Amino acid sequence: MSSLSPLSNGSLTGKKVGVCVSGGLDSKSVCKRLVEGGIDVLAFSADLGQPDEDDIQNVERRMATCGVKTIIVDLKDDMAEGCFDIVQAQATYNGGYWNTTGIGRYVTCRGLVTAMKENGVDFLAHGATGRGNDQMRFERYTNVIAPNMKVYAPWRDEDLLKEFPGRAEMAAYLGTFGIEAFVGPKKKYSTDANLAGLSHEAEDLESLETPMLIVDPEMGCWPKDAPNEIEEVTLEFEHARCIRVNGGDKLSPQAVIRLANTIGGRNGIGLKHALENRIIGTKSRGVYEAPGMELLGVALEYLYQSVLDRRATELFRSCSQTVSDQLYDGKFFDPTCRAAFAAIDVLTEKATGTVKVGLLKGNVFFLSLTGVAGSIYNEADSSMEASDGLNPVSSQGYAEVQAVEALSLAAGKQINLRMSRPFKDVPAAAAGGGSA
Repeated sequence: MSSLSPLSNGSLTGKKVGVCVSGGLDSKSVCKRLVEGGIDVLAFSADLGQPDEDDIQNVERRMATCGVKTIIVDLKDDMAEGCFDIVQAQATYNGGYWNTTGIGRYVTCRGLVTAMKENGVDFLAHGATGRGNDQMRFERYTNVIAPNMKVYAPWRDEDLLKEFPGRAEMAAYLGTFGIEAFVGPKKKYSTDANLAGLSHEAEDLESLETPMLIVDPEMGCWPKDAPNEIEEVTLEFEHARCIRVNGGDKLSPQAVIRLANTIGGRNGIGLKHALENRIIGTKSRGVYEAPGMELLGVALEYLYQSVLDRRATELFRSCSQTVSDQLYDGKFFDPTCRAAFAAIDVLTEKATGTVKVGLLKGNVFFLSLTGVAGSIYNEADSSMEASDGLNPVSSQGYAEVQAVEALSLAAGKQINLRMSRPFKDVPAAAAGGGSA
């Protein structure tokens, strides 16, 4: 047997292995194989408010058939906080999609690794493949949260891959123990779900000739199937965090995101397509659903426009990009991300007010903005009519200051009026005139 296999070379022997499980075919196959190899196995699963899981306790029952005890950790409130953090940072990834899986991974790892430490686990085992992002996220988060805990990646184990090259072999293996292993028909795509949203990828979606419309939305509908009338939604924010939806009592983050998911979903909000850049350098294709985050995010952006000046906006965008990249790369707890959030907290401190938006067939329209004490928008300054705002005459001096630089560039023949490239092939403009 290959010395590269921890299962075969004995490095797992005498150790307690904590396996992150979903209760599916892969989870059961790995756990049963480890148990049969004489390994002390304890399974762990995260309750992330998965919309496609009717009863999270089913995971415990399914894993019990493999002779494995499962500890389910309730992380729904942590997921809601994660949604709020990423909405506050406006941290979307390639194609402008909300990285719901990225949120789910740092919440899962923090929650499960903590539980594993409390139960004396030596190795964390995850079910991520050797081609995607999640293997890197699981392992890096384990490294920073529990530096002394080792990681076992079954689907990078050469011997295990030979033993289970596909779903049919896994089902046959479990069948020898009388364990139910429903394979079912080949799926059009795979889905990862949590409270924040759903990520659909693989299978038929790997072909760029396949339209994203093959996805059947689980949190809402396609815009064409949404109502034909605008639905008005009022969102009250306090320091960039939504606290009320359509008035009423103050809501918890989990209640807000669930309600936003329902409202946004029925209006076809938050469906995105992306050819994203993976951590390991490849590209992958995904179709994403995040109706609640999209609704909250767009509304909050309208509020930001009223409280951030130009330079604050530029700094915010830079910090937003940093948070997005850190989240995607599995580096959410690193100092760089904490520093970016510290700046974001300062920049968005005055983001308190009420935003009313209209939803119609996948679109979010601005309707009104009220109660923003920190707004730097002055209607009188912006008016084209006579008002008590900025005196138009006072702009004369600023225009003259701007002219100094413009005239200097023209005198130095540094102005080029043509749009062709490269510039070196185009004569510079004559001072005071057009290009030659």
